[in-house]
Amino acid sequence: MTKTGVNWPRLSSFGFILGVSLFFAIILNLSLWRFVLTKITLNGLLSYLFALTIPLVLILGLGFIFQILLWPKIYKPILSFLFLVSSFGNYAMFQYGVFIDSDMIRNFLETNQTEVLEYVSLNLIFWLTLTGLGPILLTVKAQVAFRPFWAEFKIRLLGIIICVFGLLSVMGIFYKPLASFGRNNKEITRLINPTNYIYATIRYFQKKSLANKPFQILDGEARIKPRQTQKPLVFVLIVGESARGQNFALNGYPKNTNPRLRRQDALSFKDVTASATATALALPAMFSPFKREDFDLNEALASDNLLDLLKRAGLKVIWLDNDNGCKKVCDRVENIKLKPNDDPRYCDGNSCYDEILVDRLKAILPTVKSQTLIVLHAIGSHGPSYFKRYPPEFRVFRPFCDSAGLENCPNEAIVNSYDNSILYTDKVVDLAIMALKERSDLITGLTYVSDHGESLGEKGLYLHGIPYAFAPYEQLNVPLILWLSQALQAELRLDYACLKNFTSKPYSHDYLFHSLASALGLETKLYDESLDIFKPCRRKEASGPIGSSP
Repeated sequence: MTKTGVNWPRLSSFGFILGVSLFFAIILNLSLWRFVLTKITLNGLLSYLFALTIPLVLILGLGFIFQILLWPKIYKPILSFLFLVSSFGNYAMFQYGVFIDSDMIRNFLETNQTEVLEYVSLNLIFWLTLTGLGPILLTVKAQVAFRPFWAEFKIRLLGIIICVFGLLSVMGIFYKPLASFGRNNKEITRLINPTNYIYATIRYFQKKSLANKPFQILDGEARIKPRQTQKPLVFVLIVGESARGQNFALNGYPKNTNPRLRRQDALSFKDVTASATATALALPAMFSPFKREDFDLNEALASDNLLDLLKRAGLKVIWLDNDNGCKKVCDRVENIKLKPNDDPRYCDGNSCYDEILVDRLKAILPTVKSQTLIVLHAIGSHGPSYFKRYPPEFRVFRPFCDSAGLENCPNEAIVNSYDNSILYTDKVVDLAIMALKERSDLITGLTYVSDHGESLGEKGLYLHGIPYAFAPYEQLNVPLILWLSQALQAELRLDYACLKNFTSKPYSHDYLFHSLASALGLETKLYDESLDIFKPCRRKEASGPIGSSP
């Protein structure tokens, strides 16, 4: 009897480890079992027997691991950590359909406190209490009867032998169907709790350790092509967040999410693919000269990107950030991180509406004296709190979801909240274009492109971050909008009518580096004309096209 009068269970170490293995395998792997049930076909006795082998393999595997890990004096802190983190990971995988790999760990570790707090909901607290804190309490209070060391060692050795023998037996009997299932569903390893996040975290820090290398200058001779006019050229690049192109009315979406941009003489490219499904990877890739298949994050962070080359060539570069940072892309240029209490007109102390970026843009434009690139990093449609991304007057599509716990809202409301954020983005981009149109003393242009897309319940998935190889269309399809003043069209010798004919052609983030280099007159050996959106519609003159290498 304890001091509180509660009789806590007394278990042998073998029974305790078996119970822990069963709890992890069954309760803390709910998303794994949901995935398996959608992938396996049950049509006979053999298929049912095969289905039973998958949880058996997991129980035996976890039993093997816990037999090695859980010893007196250390089993309580180890299990407390594993229960809590596994509970959180199980919630994220089950509720949002995410897969946990090193890139997802990067997203989590490199996000900010405000973004993390937006995921907190009553459902999450209840889930963590039930499957995390509850098991921790039982572990702390349970009376586990460990034998003297050598006796315990013999029992553990027997347990390990049983697990290994069981695994070999199951694998021997069902090797062919298990191997086939694994080959056809390689993403399954990213759902196995807790090995997924343990392995992913190790891989993240392995990759991060490789990033400590000398900075590499990819082109020390890059230069800006001389211009024929004295008016400063100002180009604005708006980097959106979690916007998917299929929800833009300009691309055929039935809801009128782009009433303002429809009135602009802007072009919308309808088939654009992101280079990654998460900001931490997408931003460096967008500004890299390399194609997605040749892109390496560690190499990219330790070498020139487009902003570095432009600055070294003599062009002024300014980065304004209303999202979660530039992921080291803007570290070597002028960058301004807007704070959530910067302006009460747009900010509530936790985040700011993206109109604050246009406000800052308008303040910068009168000061421009030379050729300038201004990057506006918007918070856009960052989830799950879509309802926080737009002012109340943009609650046009109803019913909408006013909760960060998407599981509390019907899918229609989630989509409406998301579409309201796109409607607000339409205003932000339109205001930026109008601000540029007002500057007759400048030659101006603008591009809007999102870092990645977003899942809104399709195939049971929400948010983003699915590994690229398995990523759905919704997380890869992004909007790309282009507006060029007539003065810039003339300077680039661009046939705008011709360019309209290319808006349905497939493009990707790979084109951004080379197209912006072309528009800004950057002459570099890294330029690839096959990835220049403007190239097919440039009028050829004796001086050669802007963007070509010397």
